[in-house]
Amino acid sequence: MPSGGDVLAPTPRTITVECRFFARYAQALGRDALTLELPASATVADAVRELRRALPAAGVLPERPLAAVNREHASLDGRLAHGDELAFLPPLAGG
Repeated sequence: MPSGGDVLAPTPRTITVECRFFARYAQALGRDALTLELPASATVADAVRELRRALPAAGVLPERPLAAVNREHASLDGRLAHGDELAFLPPLAGG
């Protein structure tokens, strides 16, 4: 419990996430990166929704895009934190 003049720092209400786009996603969006400000409790799915709202061309992202947070595979329900890098990777084909 705080005493006397102690002041509790407020909990941040938003986070900033750096989104990165590769290959055809970058081409369709006309950029390879974008910074998003999201609520502190945001998930990967929330970031996808915000991208689609902010950039009409983000409709190129599939319903369940392949995503990585800080270079680790991430599911749509994965939580994001301030300063995270969220990468969207198009499906790979080859043979």
